[in-house]
Amino acid sequence: MAVELTPARKQTRACYPDFEGHVERDGVHVFYEVYGSGEPTILFLPSWSIVHSRCWKLQIPYFARHHRVVTFDPRGNGKSDRPAEVEAYAEAEFAADALAVLDATRTEQAVLVSLSLGSERALILAAEHPQRALGAVFISPSLPIVRGHDERSVHPFDVPLETDEGWAKYNADYWRRDYESFVEFFFARCLTEPHSTKQIEDAVGWGLETDAETLLLTADAPGLDEAQAHELSGRVRCPVLVIHGEEDAISPQRRGEELARATAGRLVTLEGAGHFPHVRDPVKVNLLLRDFISPPRPGRRWARGKTRRKRALFVSSPIGLGHAQRDLAVADELRKLHPDLEIDWLAQHPVTAALAAPWRAHPPGERPPRERVRAHRVRVG
Repeated sequence: MAVELTPARKQTRACYPDFEGHVERDGVHVFYEVYGSGEPTILFLPSWSIVHSRCWKLQIPYFARHHRVVTFDPRGNGKSDRPAEVEAYAEAEFAADALAVLDATRTEQAVLVSLSLGSERALILAAEHPQRALGAVFISPSLPIVRGHDERSVHPFDVPLETDEGWAKYNADYWRRDYESFVEFFFARCLTEPHSTKQIEDAVGWGLETDAETLLLTADAPGLDEAQAHELSGRVRCPVLVIHGEEDAISPQRRGEELARATAGRLVTLEGAGHFPHVRDPVKVNLLLRDFISPPRPGRRWARGKTRRKRALFVSSPIGLGHAQRDLAVADELRKLHPDLEIDWLAQHPVTAALAAPWRAHPPGERPPRERVRAHRVRVG
């Protein structure tokens, strides 16, 4: 069932869902959200239950401006239920949840976008339900299509260890003893790029919305093996894009290479990137997704620099409407000096509420492609 959002929920996000609801399968409720409109629909699949759908927060606002976007929290985190049986976390169950969400949101077809472990459920959907998949994007696929990092297989998972160093923290006994420390370690390995403090803090917060016992169930649940991964990859018929960081410390880049080869897809390798490029380098990842989902068409006109109208980007602080009124006054003066000046705004709520037409506002962190900016820009003056 889908329900319209109430004003009480519209408080802390850069982009608010238009509808939310849940599906129920075998007594398990899975929470979903729908943003924006426009074809094709993009389904951002959940990853491992250590995070929920907020991990896509840097993609949702950008794509909801031109597409219908659907997300859902994985069973085990966020607003979805946390069943107490191992079998409830099998990869087939996550794929079935995705189908149920597509049905509940009346989505006949969608572009599937997955991250990390979400690649398994995306692969199942694309191979076994080809009529629902317009395309599939795999970001940092944690897929057993080839072996993982050797350092991750040194220590057994189910046996108490005498050390807590490094990947020894990926251990059932350690999770029960110090789950928060494991979460901090894990996301530090997901985000190995310098200056990733804020991104790690966000991810740790998402990880602490579940618990060790729930995550242990996901670790023991049935997933794909190497033979199944290859067999499913060979049955994928939709276009495929694989994005993988060269310095991914969670899932080696060779997995991305093999997945692209097995699906006849395109591989984009990000030099210096880790396991969460969609968080650490969202502009690059968003542009790759944009061009895969809606390939750009060549422009019909082009103007040399001297013949183009003057353009300006106004960065306006979101702290208080006094700033917005000051910035609008400055912009008015610029319009008097240069009547043909085109002004774009980089701003967020409440500044965007104060920007009356014909001003153009970009949400923070987004830079639409030039063609789309030009198509929506209104002359100032």
